[in-house]
Amino acid sequence: MRLRRKRICRFCESHVAYIDYKDPKKLNKFTTDVGKIIPRRTSGTCAQHQRQLVKAIKRARHLALIPYVSDFAR
Repeated sequence: MRLRRKRICRFCESHVAYIDYKDPKKLNKFTTDVGKIIPRRTSGTCAQHQRQLVKAIKRARHLALIPYVSDFAR
């Protein structure tokens, strides 16, 4: 058996209180090239920040800061 080290939330580590939807570079790191939001178990974010992250990604998509689907998926 191989032991895995538990991932630490990036946002908790840098003491982020609010995830801003106006920062598309940061939000794109948490989406796949198809356009899906990366789940919490894969990204390692805590539950509180994952909820904020999903809300920020959806807001950024609505304002066309992030595409819903990339060009490669079409």
